[in-house]
Amino acid sequence: MNIKIESPVNKYYVQTLCMIFFPGEKFGESSEQRADTPSLYLKTNKTDEGICAIAELSIGDKRSSAEKTVAFSADRSEERTLKIAVGAAILAAAGELVGYRPSWGMLIGVRPSKVATEMLNSGMSKTRVKKILTSDYLVIPKKATLAVDVALNEKRISGEVGTKDCSVYISIPFCPSRCSYCSFVSYTSKKLLSLIPEYLERLMCDIENNFKVISELGLNVKTVYIGGGTPTILDAEQLRKLLSKIASLTDVSKLTEFTLEAGRPDTITAEKFAVAKEYGVTRVSVNPQTLCDDVLCGIGRSHNVDDFFRAYDIAKNSGIKTINVDLIAGLPGDNFKLFSSSYDSILQLRPENITVHTFCIKKSADVLRHNSHIYSIHGGDAGKCVDYSQIKAIQNGYMPYYMYRQKNTVGNYENVGFSLEGHEGLYNIYMMEELHSIFAAGAGAVTKLVDNTGSDVSGKSIERLFNQKYPYEYLSEDRSEDFRAAAIKFYTEHNML
Repeated sequence: MNIKIESPVNKYYVQTLCMIFFPGEKFGESSEQRADTPSLYLKTNKTDEGICAIAELSIGDKRSSAEKTVAFSADRSEERTLKIAVGAAILAAAGELVGYRPSWGMLIGVRPSKVATEMLNSGMSKTRVKKILTSDYLVIPKKATLAVDVALNEKRISGEVGTKDCSVYISIPFCPSRCSYCSFVSYTSKKLLSLIPEYLERLMCDIENNFKVISELGLNVKTVYIGGGTPTILDAEQLRKLLSKIASLTDVSKLTEFTLEAGRPDTITAEKFAVAKEYGVTRVSVNPQTLCDDVLCGIGRSHNVDDFFRAYDIAKNSGIKTINVDLIAGLPGDNFKLFSSSYDSILQLRPENITVHTFCIKKSADVLRHNSHIYSIHGGDAGKCVDYSQIKAIQNGYMPYYMYRQKNTVGNYENVGFSLEGHEGLYNIYMMEELHSIFAAGAGAVTKLVDNTGSDVSGKSIERLFNQKYPYEYLSEDRSEDFRAAAIKFYTEHNML
């Protein structure tokens, strides 16, 4: 996509707005220009009263333009006023050109409830926040209500977060098979799966180093989350080895939450969940994605519907406090009838958590090799499925407690976690809302150091430390000393010791 900007607005912000209407487009790559390549010209002018933005869009011989002026307000900064003017102009021009209105308006970030949280924290009422989201940010009313509800629930659940609190994330980046929409192709190869024993040994050293740094900084571990990949690809003895290592480094009985993201039903056994229960795991995920065998086969899952019900029974009988079940709206081959049937069946099981994701296409996903037109701004039945899941969840006593969005989701819809009271996934809130530091171990894991000592949550300082992406890279280089030095430097410079 060609973009010309005559404005101080952030270029990435403009590109991300364009991706709402032109998903899958690339920017500034002349070698990929086509006759139907979209083009945008954007210009802004600042006056004493406000900011005027002009957007001109074209695709081939189709053209559209829009001019929007936003007045300065005491409720927002000049930078935000600029972004709102630009967003309004682009949404108007692009919406007319392609015939689409995004339900989240110009809210493009991973955390659509962030703006609502900031306004609520400033003392605004729920009604006022909803009005601003719909009038200024062009969010449709039901999404504005969802954003406010999630923001309020997150605030109530997280409570007062201590400046010495932190969480730990542990990565098991291996899967038994490759989903067609996933970009982590190499993680399922036989060669890499053979690395699991060696990876586990290195991982436990990494975990031990993280806990030593946490202790040196005088921090309190609130939650531990073992994610993937598929952590239960480990056999029972490997899982025992990992969990016993964690138990030797911290008192797991004092954790507010200890999650094992089991994920694939075909990797779940009663023996593994007995080990998990023995070592203090309080939350597990059993993720069918859909309860339709044909759809499962089409997306490359190596389990069937019967495998899920077997795995869910194991989880329920294990005595582990909280079970989460994931479903995905908008999967290839799925439709509203199939999704609603899957969702109703999950509600009958009454798991403590239900997370509904919107189908997201990773840029290196296998599905793109076979269908380059899979990106969809309208989303087919996905929007209807998302709405259904939210209405039925509330009717059945679940509340939306956290939410996030990804690029290139069909229909530009959201992912929402629902919970029965007292079973909210705390790690999800701490991580998504950046309430405290997350110390990460394993390949592909990202440590997020957060300065949460100030009152301005929107302006908090955050530093990310990236581990090597692939297991073979992770095994070839030890960065433990660099990690320790970076963490101590961050906490020292921000007067957090």
